[in-house]
Amino acid sequence: MVNTHRGMALLTALLMFPQIVETLYSPALTDIARHFSVTAQDAGWTLSLYFFGFAAGVLFWGRICDLLGRKPALLLGLLCYAAGAVAALLTSHFMLLLAARMLAAFGAATGSVVTQTVLRDRFSGGELARIFSFMGIALAVSPALGLWLGGTIVSAAGYTGVFYALTGLALVLLAWSAGQLEETRSQQHARQALSTVAQRMLKDLKIWRATGLVALFNISLFSYYSQAPFLFQSLEVGPAAFGLTGIVLALGSLTGAQLNHAMMKRGLSGRILLRVASVMGLAGSVGVWLLMHSIMFLAPMFMVMVAFSMAIPVVLSTALSAYADCRGTAGALFGFAYYLLIGAGLMLSGWGQQLGISLVACAGGIMLVGRGYIRG
Repeated sequence: MVNTHRGMALLTALLMFPQIVETLYSPALTDIARHFSVTAQDAGWTLSLYFFGFAAGVLFWGRICDLLGRKPALLLGLLCYAAGAVAALLTSHFMLLLAARMLAAFGAATGSVVTQTVLRDRFSGGELARIFSFMGIALAVSPALGLWLGGTIVSAAGYTGVFYALTGLALVLLAWSAGQLEETRSQQHARQALSTVAQRMLKDLKIWRATGLVALFNISLFSYYSQAPFLFQSLEVGPAAFGLTGIVLALGSLTGAQLNHAMMKRGLSGRILLRVASVMGLAGSVGVWLLMHSIMFLAPMFMVMVAFSMAIPVVLSTALSAYADCRGTAGALFGFAYYLLIGAGLMLSGWGQQLGISLVACAGGIMLVGRGYIRG
């Protein structure tokens, strides 16, 4: 199935799903803060708490991947996301909105862990790295598409319009997956106990470093999505215009993915790619910090996106190379760990509401952790 154009299109759409639904949601934060009469920090919790629900979902659906199969885990997860989006649409209480967002996050996690597991079922080594790099190019469209759609919808229909769109997207993917996705779990699949795989991974220093890198890069990215709407509001820029900034992020992501692809074709190692991305991310983060009070901060933010798109395919394609016998469970534990860190990091970032400082702190951590990952 994954060797056909339609199959790859479905897998790409599923891998884009978690990122699109969050970038689409981001422009609604200011409207949510106004409608529910909460602060910017409180509204940001709907994004940071989302990752705790997402972490639990990654663990759950990844385990279901191994126990019941890839397709059942995907379909049930998408159905769960749709239920969470509908609940968010219907509630008039902020605390219930937070609960609905966590339910949606729990379901959305299936798009990440199941799709990555399917890809690891079919590809390995350099071929898997090239697939992740190719999909990175497709994923570059996600920020632009999500932010533009979100900004347009919020301007026309408020935050409720966003939840209608999120529900519809989940149902479309559910129908598409039911008709197109084939099971890729091996018939000889060994069902290892979750605790056994967890103990094995806890002793693996490479996994710890990979977890830290994925988390730090994502905290950088989602700190922008959670804080930039209010930063633009202070600069008297509306949600529609903020949505258009997704084009800048998409261009950065596309540039990073293209650089990744070109450097791999030249035979450069993942170590070199990660080193270049770390330096570029640090330079961009310092630039955002220095230019935060001007719209010009988007220029160095472009560099942060380039670094993200260069590094993430390298880490994701190499982190679980030693866990071919338990891909679903290992992927679930790996994702669970880094999404917990993302949620915690976004809460810390949200308390300060200082985007530049958050980015610089993450970039410094990436430089430190990345050195160990490169040597390992």
